[in-house]
Amino acid sequence: MSKCHSSRQLIRHGADSAKSSSGFSLIELMVAMVLGLIVVSGVISVFLANQRTYRTNQALSDVQDGSRIAFEMMARDIREAGLTGCNNNGRVANVLNNKGTAWWADWGNAVHGYGAGTAADPALTVGTAATNQVSGTDSLQLLGAADSGLSVAATPSSTAANFKLNDKTSDIVTGDVIIVCDPDHAAIAQVTNYNNSNVTLVHNAGGSTSPGNCSKGLAYPTNCSSPNGNGYKFGPNSQIFKLAAVDWYIGYNPLGGKSLYRMNVVTTAGVPQPTAQEMVRNVTGMAILYHQAGVDSFVDAQTVAANWGAVDAVQVQLTVESVNKRAGTNAKPITRQFTATSTVRNRVQ
Repeated sequence: MSKCHSSRQLIRHGADSAKSSSGFSLIELMVAMVLGLIVVSGVISVFLANQRTYRTNQALSDVQDGSRIAFEMMARDIREAGLTGCNNNGRVANVLNNKGTAWWADWGNAVHGYGAGTAADPALTVGTAATNQVSGTDSLQLLGAADSGLSVAATPSSTAANFKLNDKTSDIVTGDVIIVCDPDHAAIAQVTNYNNSNVTLVHNAGGSTSPGNCSKGLAYPTNCSSPNGNGYKFGPNSQIFKLAAVDWYIGYNPLGGKSLYRMNVVTTAGVPQPTAQEMVRNVTGMAILYHQAGVDSFVDAQTVAANWGAVDAVQVQLTVESVNKRAGTNAKPITRQFTATSTVRNRVQ
């Protein structure tokens, strides 16, 4: 009996050993692989969905940030359009020789827009080269006073073509266009010389600068019939500002895309030169409407016609595109339109 029992145990042990060494069957391996692929596919699907959501949210954030920056910068220029720094009584003497020909010297149109149905913006070139204006988009010219923190210390006489400043400065150079004002009126002239050692600013008539001044007299109203014009003595602490002349438009950037540009007049080698600066990239369109005093609705530039002095608010609509050009669900850029309204401060009663 003992020998038979031992034999049976040996046979059973050998069978168990053979079964344990046989491994998984093909069917078991295939089932395991399928289950593994399902799990991996689910993980990849979740990862790709999260990545797509992140790209979309990031693109929307970029679009919103771009529009916010654009509106903040434009609104500042719109609000300050027509401001002289001292008053808003409309009494402005302009002795610049090109006040009737250069857009940036035309103080009578401190707010001036261009769009469908109007003449072309004289400051811009429509085309496809870098800094060229995109065809079919609106533009907006704005003139105002840029704060410089300067003031008059003394004026020798009403017929003098100079005055001393209270402080030395490196912000004023020969050729700059300035606005000097007091409660009576403001005057726009070009600096024909600035001497920092004796803090004297000269605004003489003649051809020493371009475009130059038609007279040295800064009284209101403007008199260009003689080099002396109408004399006026700006008293101590009269304010001095640099002329801020800008033109907002949509232009092509160096990469071939579209951006919001700001044309700014900068003195270069003694001559005021309009200089384009890219402000916000991926702004692809701009449409502008204007509100006039006594009118209930906003109208386009063509409807405003020649009555730009009555514009007291500007409504700007920007079309902004995402930086990621495949961020949308259709593998295209995300595009949004934003609208903001700004008032022209010195024209709002």
